[in-house]
Amino acid sequence: MTTSPPTADLVRRQFTGALRRHRDTLDLLPALEPELARAAERCVSALCGGGKLLICGNGGSAADAQHFAAELTGRFRRERAPLAALALTTDSSALTCIGNDYDFADVFARQVRALARPGDVLVGISTSGSSPNVRRALSAAREIGAHTVLLSGDRLPETPAEVDVLLAVPADRTAQIQEMHILLIHVLCETIDDALLGVEA
Repeated sequence: MTTSPPTADLVRRQFTGALRRHRDTLDLLPALEPELARAAERCVSALCGGGKLLICGNGGSAADAQHFAAELTGRFRRERAPLAALALTTDSSALTCIGNDYDFADVFARQVRALARPGDVLVGISTSGSSPNVRRALSAAREIGAHTVLLSGDRLPETPAEVDVLLAVPADRTAQIQEMHILLIHVLCETIDDALLGVEA
């Protein structure tokens, strides 16, 4: 019978590896700054123009979508008026109705067709970048005239035709991509606050 190393050794190994991978990814992340600025500009423009952000994803990315919407309808760090943002992942009746009567690949796209207006922004979150329901939602948003932003990992060979702004984290581990997505979401939240409230001294 094999004996596992002590828990402290296992933690040290995992923690050291995670920190190394994060440092490597963070070294490459500044390359995303121009696209991050484009995403922020679209979000600010939509919110200042009376529009809204719609956000979608699956699994952990669904939680990230809800996190992003909550930071905007609630607040991120500074006191301000609530901002119009809606995660398309929260209505279990809509998700199960559309998934049952149509197809799970349509669960976000049909909500987009019902709710999106020209000038709004749809933010899709998919670590692979290829989730069918997220990609269909992005296509539906483009057809309506909404702007589209996709947060993904580095597995896409090029920016999909239905995506205006691609934020592709240079990593291939799902958990690491999700952790970097939260960093990008928080930068977007802080940038939106600065654009609306002014930069803090």
